[in-house]
Amino acid sequence: MWAYQSVFYQIYPLGFCGAPKTNDGVTEPRIKKAGAWAPHLKKLGVNAVYFSPVFQSDSHGYDTRDFRQVDCRLGGNKDFAAVCRRLHRNGIRVVLDGVFNHVGRGFWAFEDVRQKKWDSPYKDWFHISFDGNSPYDDGFWYEGWEGHYELVKLNLQNEAVVQHIFDCIRGWVEEFEIDGLRLDVAYLLDQNFIRRLRAFCDSLKPDFFLVGELMHGDYNQFVGDGLLDSCTNYECYKGLYSSFNSMNLFEITHSLLRQFGPENWTLYKGKHLLCFVDNHDVSRIASTLTNPAHLPLIYALLFGMPGIPCVYYGSEWGAEGLKTPGSDDNLRPGFEKPEWNGLCKWIAKLAKAHRESDALINGDFSTVVLTNKQVIFQRRTEKERVLVAINADSEPYTAHFDAQAGCAVDLITGAPHDFGGGSELPPYSAFFWKTE
Repeated sequence: MWAYQSVFYQIYPLGFCGAPKTNDGVTEPRIKKAGAWAPHLKKLGVNAVYFSPVFQSDSHGYDTRDFRQVDCRLGGNKDFAAVCRRLHRNGIRVVLDGVFNHVGRGFWAFEDVRQKKWDSPYKDWFHISFDGNSPYDDGFWYEGWEGHYELVKLNLQNEAVVQHIFDCIRGWVEEFEIDGLRLDVAYLLDQNFIRRLRAFCDSLKPDFFLVGELMHGDYNQFVGDGLLDSCTNYECYKGLYSSFNSMNLFEITHSLLRQFGPENWTLYKGKHLLCFVDNHDVSRIASTLTNPAHLPLIYALLFGMPGIPCVYYGSEWGAEGLKTPGSDDNLRPGFEKPEWNGLCKWIAKLAKAHRESDALINGDFSTVVLTNKQVIFQRRTEKERVLVAINADSEPYTAHFDAQAGCAVDLITGAPHDFGGGSELPPYSAFFWKTE
């Protein structure tokens, strides 16, 4: 699967392009900006882009009006198709957000129900009761996503709904040549629908990637044969930043051992989960970490741990943004152009090391050295062995351990490393040692 060997980059298009917060009905080809960033993405080492919603919506994109039309605030279908072609020419795959659990109140079929009530042929596309009323005084009650009535829950038990979604996906493959889908709130999707979606997408395109948004619980219920290829690793998201802020690297290491460790009871051994330090729903990592010196280190941990690394647009140069109650605007800004600084260069080196290392992509996970402020863990396959070393302390640290090798080369810098006499870890440092 190509996705397992990739470095992902997430773009939230409506924010990225500086679109109006609510749909003003004016067509403006702002999405072309994403195509113009292709050289930056290639330089960064990205080879897959995940776009948050691009289709016609009421406001933030997850309140879809029409799955068949690109949001007018971003332009039109031809504009987005041109962006996808440019990304593909640069060796960058395209994954779209599949928002199939709910739609917006402006969704064309729901508008028909609002107008015709019982007489609408689409009334069974939703979970509706004509014995009640909605907060919008529609004259009927309907189920909204987790109590948010601006997001109308779709009835995925209805065959007409399923076929409409499948027809739209077929259109996205034909028109945009997409390579996969990220399923919004996948934890709420019907298992039978996911299995049908898996089979349908496999019939459209070989190696079509399906990744689901999962929070906590058993990811094996959704990821596996006949289901999803991957899911968001929210279990490790908190552990990544919390381990640095509390100077307790035991936290993230415990989670990684639980998920991928050498024990027989390990939960997700062999699976490739989508890993991240921030995204469009949480505070940016530069605003979350209490010590700026830990910013390069958390990315080293992201690219060294098992999983598919995903970078959120702007965070590669350290953009800040705190999540505030009732608004995610701070997390989804529009940047005039990409920046390039030392953090970008570092992430580009990490991305190259990850893409070119069989051990970092497919290797098992075990710990070698672990203290509150330092961790060295091993990633290994039959082809390769890599030691990932992190020193989060402001003081140097000498690690003594059985390296099972006399020397190594750092995949990040290309510098040789001799394990004799202990391994010196300078303050705030990270290494990917490929042993010989």
